[in-house]
Amino acid sequence: MKSAILVLLALGAVSALPRFKSVPDRIVGGSQASKGEFPHIIQIKRNGGQYCGGSLVNANYIVTAAHCATASVAGYTLVAGEHNLNSNEGTEQSRSVSSIVRHPQYNANTQANDVAVMRVSSPFTLNTNVRAVTLPSSSFNPASQLTVAGWGTLTSGGNLPTILMKVTVPLVSTATCRNAYGSQIVAGMLCAGTAGKDSCQGDSGGPLMSGSTLAGIVSWGYGCAAAGYPGVYADVAYYSSWINGQTR
Repeated sequence: MKSAILVLLALGAVSALPRFKSVPDRIVGGSQASKGEFPHIIQIKRNGGQYCGGSLVNANYIVTAAHCATASVAGYTLVAGEHNLNSNEGTEQSRSVSSIVRHPQYNANTQANDVAVMRVSSPFTLNTNVRAVTLPSSSFNPASQLTVAGWGTLTSGGNLPTILMKVTVPLVSTATCRNAYGSQIVAGMLCAGTAGKDSCQGDSGGPLMSGSTLAGIVSWGYGCAAAGYPGVYADVAYYSSWINGQTR
């Protein structure tokens, strides 16, 4: 899930955590997605409950955030074709995980290189409701308006939705993002969001879309939809060669 962007005050300082926490989170300031609107989105369940999001790369692999992939393979279930968590709509496909590869330079303290791939135990069946996402080239430039989707909280620390949510957020320049977060913004991160519109806890690992192309992976930030603090995402174009190499 998007690392739960929590605002913690410790000795007067604000600390950033990934948009992940033990209770999943939702999109802030968005609306319900239509069934089949994001056929590549994956619900990641851990020990039976909503945990994170991911994106289907092909029938055998998904890509998600590294901070969503720190447990043993036995703890995860991946669900494709999901929309309403409280209803079996007949389109869901569940798979266990056979292997996990986190980026070798992932840093759990800084959330640098927050990307991982999971291989499923048996291939998903691709159809209208379950489709692979389009990965960008290394030179891809995302649009100025992006869409993020997930089952995370609607407010920081808030309740979980049952229906998949989405919200359109503006791309934020690296310079502006560094003005907010300082040296925590490093190569391989991109920023998007504005006051009142953002991904949130439980959305971690899910897709940030530029049209039909996967531009980002929900990673971290301060709070959710807080003024002056956009959401931070793993830049998929930056990691495209690594992802392609792990998912062949």
